[in-house]
Amino acid sequence: MTQTTAPVPTFSERMLSSTRRLAPGMALSAAVALAAYLAEPLFAAGLRAATGWSYTLPAIVIALLIGIALNGPASKPVFEPGMTWCVKKLLRIAIALLGLRIALSDIVDLGLAPALLIIASMVLTVMSGVWLARWFKVGDGYGALAGAATAVCGASATLATATVVPNYPQKGADVAFTVVAANAVSTLVMVAYPPLCVLLGLDVQTTGIMLGATIHDMAQVVGAGYAVSEPVGNTAVIVKLFRVFLLLPAVLAIGWWYTRHGAAHDRAKVPVPVFALVFLGLCVLNSLVALAPGLMPVYTPIKTALVQISSWGLLIAIAALGLGTSLSSLLRIGWRHIAVFTGTTLVILLTVIVGLLSLS
Repeated sequence: MTQTTAPVPTFSERMLSSTRRLAPGMALSAAVALAAYLAEPLFAAGLRAATGWSYTLPAIVIALLIGIALNGPASKPVFEPGMTWCVKKLLRIAIALLGLRIALSDIVDLGLAPALLIIASMVLTVMSGVWLARWFKVGDGYGALAGAATAVCGASATLATATVVPNYPQKGADVAFTVVAANAVSTLVMVAYPPLCVLLGLDVQTTGIMLGATIHDMAQVVGAGYAVSEPVGNTAVIVKLFRVFLLLPAVLAIGWWYTRHGAAHDRAKVPVPVFALVFLGLCVLNSLVALAPGLMPVYTPIKTALVQISSWGLLIAIAALGLGTSLSSLLRIGWRHIAVFTGTTLVILLTVIVGLLSLS
């Protein structure tokens, strides 16, 4: 009796099957991202007309909120594979491309002492996030997310850290909450920190360092720094870029810590995701090309296109994250989560202020 075997699918057949499986969730995530992108200027214009306030709610936060609102329809099985791909695969691609925004030369004029202060404040902030999370009994995972968001660069650091934090039941809700909290707190401190610098008697350089080293998101760093003066804004942006440059070692360190504590000591390995290697490689490339002006006419449009891909990738990924997060899970997040995030914000603020006053 002859036994027949099913034919092995060809590469093109496998690709077509995978595309059909992922397309609904990817399309829904992209639609939410596009809606958020279009809504951002409309929200700003409406708020300005109604109240006179000049404030823009970032598209990344709008996408998250729209996604959460649509969690019910998005929970259908047909959308799950594509949404999962966006959160896990597309997110890593977008984070890797962030390396194009960083150049090693950005930190040359910063000086050794301020650089060491920034690194120390970031380490203490991440550690305090884990410690506070344990104290308030909300889990190490959320502590790492809150610590990284505060220490590095808000939403981008939250999403990058989520790739190395082990899965747990509330992880999606914790990531969503951290993104919203980082934006909300950044907006509040953007207004509060410049007067605090005046009260402390900080000069132009130390004011720029303080703002760049303590505010979570880049947009609010720019807003706070240039609201004071152009020199303060320039220094604040350089300091913030230095923090963003440290995204890679911060994520690797957090991943290594989880790996080491989740396995036997002799099996512990430093996790080196491919997206992290690409991030580092593009950062080095960006620095080298800056030393060769003749390459800029070719490099600049390619860099611009890839930076746009990175921005849209992050936006689509966080839209998918929102679509996979139920409002009921967010409502279960209580004051303990807020206390942890407030705590990490105070830790980085006080560490930087004490350090700057000691150096002056």
